This record gives sequence, structure tokens and C-alpha cells, in this order.
Amino acid sequence: MASNSHNKEKQYCRKIIHVDMDAYYAAIEQRDNPQYKGKAIAIGSSSKRGVVSTASYEARKYGVHSAMPSVIARQKCPHLIFVKPRFDVYKKVSHQIREVFLEYTDLVEPLSLDEAYLDVTTNKKNMQSATHIAQEIKTKIKERTGLTASAGVSVNKFVAKVASDKDKPNGLTVITPDQVQDFIKSLEIGEFFGVGEVTEKKMKKAGIYNGKDLLQKSLPELMKLFGKNGIYYYNIARGIDDRKVSPDRIRKSIGAERTFHKDIIKKSELIKRLQNINEILWERMKKAQVTGKTVTLKVKYHDFVNRSRSKTINRYLNSKDDIFTLARDLLLYSDLPERPIRLLGISISNLNTSSENPEGAQIALDF
Repeated sequence: MASNSHNKEKQYCRKIIHVDMDAYYAAIEQRDNPQYKGKAIAIGSSSKRGVVSTASYEARKYGVHSAMPSVIARQKCPHLIFVKPRFDVYKKVSHQIREVFLEYTDLVEPLSLDEAYLDVTTNKKNMQSATHIAQEIKTKIKERTGLTASAGVSVNKFVAKVASDKDKPNGLTVITPDQVQDFIKSLEIGEFFGVGEVTEKKMKKAGIYNGKDLLQKSLPELMKLFGKNGIYYYNIARGIDDRKVSPDRIRKSIGAERTFHKDIIKKSELIKRLQNINEILWERMKKAQVTGKTVTLKVKYHDFVNRSRSKTINRYLNSKDDIFTLARDLLLYSDLPERPIRLLGISISNLNTSSENPEGAQIALDF
């Protein structure tokens, strides 16, 4: 009976599309400003303390990428043009793109202004092929916004997201159910969504260089190496990702941070800045109507090294003073080194939200 049940389950699979706009902010600036077309541009400030938000593909050829300090970006690409961001425009275009998605399905889960998951297993146009839907979406986005998007199509979020990054810009990568395992085996471990630089180094130290190597590791081995995250790595190596596409995606945290014009090391000045950040966080919490139990302090030092410390209590924090007290204590009394600080941030998680998004399995026909 168990075997029959397993075979029956194998008939069912979801059709997930991950759409990711190509160099989104930079592409909008190149669209709206002819003088930037074909040029290496970066969205952000060119100041000594500036950071690149997005870089055009012309700039990426020189190794410029998002989150890179502007000073380093300029060194890599001396003719780089820095462009001030226009978030109001980026949000407006994002709404146009979202309208395209909603023509096909209401199961749209935005991850940011420029990317989203779509579940098109059943869809408003009764189209059997998720590939054809992705092609139509890309075409409509181009027609309505003048921008290109890349898309990944597969059976779950993980594979669809990784696939969308395989053929940028203006790419479309489809991984059918019978291709999933070979696709994952072929991935370099750094290509796995959820594997950052630190984890990648740890993986390689353990002899895990690609998906095939990851598949060889047992669950106990991975849990010994990575704790509860080992369960995630064990599952994705086998193409298992049951996360639903949630149009009302539950916010997991809310925060605020600030980069200082000059590095700060004096405790009294840091506390003053922390208080200002806490005020911003509290306003955002009120607007979102959320509170939480965990406060996390983020610190970025003068050399761009990041550190974070968290404290969880057994009740929801209903006053900004309580949040500030915890954040201040994390700054003053935790094991953080005393070095010049360029950025402070506070976030709150373990929020008073819940997720109930039932979703029935759908039989997959054409992919």
C-alpha cells in the first residue's frame, strides 16, 4: 500500500515560476536616461562611505556588484557612473510588473520590488504549460515597461529560483520534473540558494563542492556540520522543497539601520545613534501593526565586517523603551569587539503574525 501511495504522489507536482528582473534599478535608469544606455552605471552614492545598490551589466563585466563599497567599485571600473536612486519610480514600475503576474494567477509571492514567485499549477488562463506562461509574462513585461526579465520554471521554489539565474539577462530556464535531480547534482555549491560565503567555505572544507557531493552526505552528517540547517541542505540536495507560494507572505522581521558619515567608536555617541534608529523602527512597527519577542542588533565595522547579536524574551515587546534597552545591552554588554563602527541596525523578529495558507496538490500535465 505504501508503494502505491508513493506512486500516486509522484503524479502530482506544482508548476512554479520565479521571475527576476535584470539589473532592475540600473535598467530603469538606462531606459529613462539615454545618456546611460550601454554605459557602466551603479545605483548608489559615490561617496567614500557609499555602497552600490545595483550595477548595470556593463559595470558587472568589471566585477562591480551590489553591496560593494563604492570606493572599490570605482577602483574596479574607473569610468563607472553613479546614479542617485529613484525609489518612487522603481515602486511604480514594480506595480506594473505585478499586474502582469496577476493576469495569470493570484498566487504571487513578491520577494522584493524586482522578483517574485508564481504558482501557475492552476491559472486564470487555463494554460497547461508553465513554460508558455513564463514566455508570455516576459513578453508582456518587455512591452509594458521596456525592461527584460529572466525566469526559472520548475516544480518548487528552490529549483525555480536557481534556474532563473542560469541564463541572465533575458533568460528562460526550464527544469522539468525528470531533470530536477541531474540539475541539482550539477550545481556548484555556491550556486545553491541559501548557501552564503561562510557556509560555502565550510561545505568545501567538508568535501562538498557541488550538488552531487551534497547528495552523498547523510542527514546526521549534515546536521552535525550545520545544525538544523542540515535538514534544509539534505532536502534540497534531493529536490525536496515543499514551501508554498504565499501571496500574503508573513513578514518574519522588521528593522531599521543607518550608515554613519564617519566611523564611531565612542559609546555615548553610539547609544545616541541607536536611540534614533530605535525611533525609526518603532514607527515602522506601528505602521505594520506588529511586535515581536526577539531583538537583533546589527553592527558593521569600519572594515565592512558584519556582526549581529540577538536577545529573545518570553513576551511581546510592546514599548519602544523595552526594545531600546535590549538593543543597548547587546551593544554594551555582549562580546562585540570595540572597533570603529560604520553602521548600526536594530530588527525585531518572532513577530505576532501567523501563517495559514492551505493549498491543495494539483496534477501536472504539460510542463
